[in-house]
Amino acid sequence: MTQRKERLTVTVDPELVDAGNKAVAAGRADSLSGWVNAALVDRAARDRRLEALAAAIANYETEFGEITREEVASLQRADREDAVVVRGRRPRPKGTPGRAGRGAA
Repeated sequence: MTQRKERLTVTVDPELVDAGNKAVAAGRADSLSGWVNAALVDRAARDRRLEALAAAIANYETEFGEITREEVASLQRADREDAVVVRGRRPRPKGTPGRAGRGAA
């Protein structure tokens, strides 16, 4: 048995209404109400994750002390130093020969 839905009147930016209607037209949502409901589900889940993260940080700081800006900056520097940069090939302009067309074997 599904839970009974509640009717809600809200004011929404026109761009969001348009995005929702486009999602319905493209088959990504059954209705505008369904699209809005899914967005609210996503937002509620995000808020729960942020609350859990805040609680984890508070627990950590209670046990080990406050995380300082200097510690965060130091970890960011270390992460950048350890990062492996991966870049795909840039697409060639149309009409530009590939590798074989430039004499490479």
